[in-house]
Amino acid sequence: MNTAGSLPGAMGLGFTKLSKGLAAVLVAGFVVAKALPFTVDYLALVPGKTIPFTWNLVTAGYFEHTFIGLIVSIAGVLYYGRLLEPVWGSKEFVKFIAFTSFFTTICTFVTSIFLYYVTGHENLLYTPTAGFHGVLAGFLVAVKQIFPDYEINVRQVIKLRAKWLPSFLVLIVLVASFFLDNPIVYVPFIVFGTYGSWIYLRFFQRRSEANFKGDASDEFAFATFFPEIVSPVVKPIAIVCGKLCCGKRAQNLDGQDPAYVLGGKPLPGSDPAEATRRRERGARALEERLSAASKSDEGVGGKSTDTIACKTNPEAFCFLSKTQYLMFGESRSGHQVRAPSS
Repeated sequence: MNTAGSLPGAMGLGFTKLSKGLAAVLVAGFVVAKALPFTVDYLALVPGKTIPFTWNLVTAGYFEHTFIGLIVSIAGVLYYGRLLEPVWGSKEFVKFIAFTSFFTTICTFVTSIFLYYVTGHENLLYTPTAGFHGVLAGFLVAVKQIFPDYEINVRQVIKLRAKWLPSFLVLIVLVASFFLDNPIVYVPFIVFGTYGSWIYLRFFQRRSEANFKGDASDEFAFATFFPEIVSPVVKPIAIVCGKLCCGKRAQNLDGQDPAYVLGGKPLPGSDPAEATRRRERGARALEERLSAASKSDEGVGGKSTDTIACKTNPEAFCFLSKTQYLMFGESRSGHQVRAPSS
């Protein structure tokens, strides 16, 4: 298991064009907000004005009107862009951001209206809410999916596995909401960004090489966001919520965790035994590839960056084809594999 303080794969790679473009959009929105302050009411989510200004359901997720929010969002999109885009490809990266952002703003709008009718507080309707932090929370869910066992050390004092990052963020935000003013401006975006990104990755993200959608593994079930002691309570609730959000995609199959079905049969990748066999085949093929590359390098006196790094550096990634990536998962030596961008 990796133990460095930064996620592997994000080191030594340049920022992607797409992430730099998103950063430019965030900067442009901030400049507009400072030059023309009245635009905040039109570009941010203001539930009391969303009808007829429905476009703010789209613009609010990419509009930063505070300096701190801008800095955090730019750093986040650049970092996670170079970490996730090479794995998913640009198209899936854009789809993930678009789905998470829109899901976040829609749910925040509905929540604000509901709370207004319950409490009668008008600030719930007219407080501008905007920012990229919903998507940033979603990026942590993606890290949980791809690097669940990666351990992050903070000065050897705080040690946290990547699979707990989304839960830790939500917990901190919920606790902070009791001590800070206007929690409505950040709590819903963080919570719904986390849940919306999980829905997309769990049920909708397309894996074209394997011809199926989503991630039906038990390791990515909704209950894994919570301590095991509460799993028996969370699982039934998660199944009901999944059915409401995703219909048949979240059906419980033969008493197992929600899986994807097609004609009453699990789709490829949803069977744990099949996943284990794929990992074993992948491990053997990966070892053969490394052995062949090592012999080749001895003959030419050079080193192959896509294979030798995986042997010599425990934090390095093996760059394989996307089909191999879907098959292999994780080698027996614990090295992660990642597909290059197309």
